[in-house]
Amino acid sequence: MQATTQQIGYLSSLPNFANVLTLLFAPMLSEHVRSRKSIIMPFVLIMGLSWLPILLIPFIFQTNQVWWLIGFFTLCTAATGIVVVPWSAMMADLTPLGLRGSYFGMRSRIGGFVTLISSFAAAGLLQLMTGNTRMAFAIIFAVALGGRLFSLICLSRMSEPHPVIPQIRAKESIVQISGRLFSTNIGRFIVFIFFLNLAQNIDAPFFSAYLLRELRVSYISYQIINSMLAIVTMFVVVWWGKRADKTGRVKVLHVTALMIPFGSLLWLANSSVLWLSAVQIFSGFAWAGFNLCAGMFIWDAAPQDNRSRYIALFGALGALGITIGSLIGGNLGPHLPAISGSYFRTLFLLAGILKLAVVLILFRRIYEVRRVQSIKTSELLFGDLRLASFVKTWHKIFDRTRR
Repeated sequence: MQATTQQIGYLSSLPNFANVLTLLFAPMLSEHVRSRKSIIMPFVLIMGLSWLPILLIPFIFQTNQVWWLIGFFTLCTAATGIVVVPWSAMMADLTPLGLRGSYFGMRSRIGGFVTLISSFAAAGLLQLMTGNTRMAFAIIFAVALGGRLFSLICLSRMSEPHPVIPQIRAKESIVQISGRLFSTNIGRFIVFIFFLNLAQNIDAPFFSAYLLRELRVSYISYQIINSMLAIVTMFVVVWWGKRADKTGRVKVLHVTALMIPFGSLLWLANSSVLWLSAVQIFSGFAWAGFNLCAGMFIWDAAPQDNRSRYIALFGALGALGITIGSLIGGNLGPHLPAISGSYFRTLFLLAGILKLAVVLILFRRIYEVRRVQSIKTSELLFGDLRLASFVKTWHKIFDRTRR
């Protein structure tokens, strides 16, 4: 559709702003119904059916196609915001605390495998139908519609546990919770996620435009680069989950958060498909652990009687960060000085620096809420490889040699 850089930014920012609004509304809706599935099911149906008008856009609308796409995708994302809160609360009741990391690690591995297979199939179809990409995208979106509707059948067969009802106490409103964000552990984490998402999305929506427009890579090469995230997630997310159950969410979050900024900065070093694939492997390793533990930390840290509101605020401020970051990147990018002939590279540099600053400044006062084993970072990362023991042994030998 030849969208401009600003429109690409709007495609990320406006749906996420709608997500903010629906997430803030979702707790009040879920608290006034007996069954959380009675909210989940109809809005998942809306999410699925949203793909039908999306795939028909090129055949029905002759003008303003990008804006129609933004509108329908915003509807899909708004429905997602309604579903997130009751689904997360239900899953928190279903999964035992000590096994959440392992369970969601396996869940993410399965999701990563399906993502990998389907994305390569989509890329292959686009490559084969280069002369008729309009029809190719319509087929891809039709499959997405079918997949979403099939997932609705699976969701309908899930058992819904009765939520544990704690001692009756007055619920805090989202406004009251927001007023104490900087004074509580979970509040500081929510603020951290807001600013990290903001910095992350200054450049994240524009990697595709950089690859396809400026580097002019093929659809297959493009998919190879992007698929590295899914491949790495598939292999390491269970590994991260077991470590999170053992050493706590915060330890994993701290290590992976320090790695995340370099996922943007390393894009400046080289533009070959091989190098960018390697960078994606590095980023996938970091994001697999970070995304897995971020959601579980909210479940661990939020008071059980007010969990849905904390989940909603966490999701809403995270989506707001995405919205603001995308708007900044989309509107600021074309006015930035170019690095090696591309202002996208300048966005990568700016986003990387901001992410590093956010991690160094805001993560320091976030602490673990569970009793967990304390281990060093080297043991967390290399324990299974016995590398930490090897390093310790080498230091002992070196010290004895010096003596």
